[in-house]
Amino acid sequence: MPPMLIGVSGATFHIGIGADHAGFELKQHLIAFLSEAGHRVDDFGTHSTQSCDYPPICAAVGRAVRDGKADLGIVLGGSGQGEQLAANKVRGVRAALCNCLYTAKLARSHNDANVLSMGSRVVGVGLAEEIVTTFLATSFEGGRHERRVAQLSEIEEQESK
Repeated sequence: MPPMLIGVSGATFHIGIGADHAGFELKQHLIAFLSEAGHRVDDFGTHSTQSCDYPPICAAVGRAVRDGKADLGIVLGGSGQGEQLAANKVRGVRAALCNCLYTAKLARSHNDANVLSMGSRVVGVGLAEEIVTTFLATSFEGGRHERRVAQLSEIEEQESK
């Protein structure tokens, strides 16, 4: 049975995805899941379970989102913590660690997160699919949250000087 069409209002997305060795198998699964649902997916690595460093991979996903080469990004690791931190070092990225449906929904609706981070040692394949589906299907609410996201951008701008 093909996966349900996912995305805000049924939209399809161009998604950048990357993982370290711990997230490799989940990454491979999600690439197939997203592609089958009609999304375009660019794989930024890693390409095996051989031990590797995640920062350059996650930064590449973040840069793809920042530069408009991807609509959204997904970074994966054992816990997702370091991957989120690495992606957030890229200016304009708002990466959120979401290992449950609630945080995936709020990351998008309240924080306009543009990169999803998950831990493959924390979530199983089924839950990961649901988290990705929720993340993609949730739109930014704006309103009072718009002001807060703008404040985050201001802090980022000030700190980069």
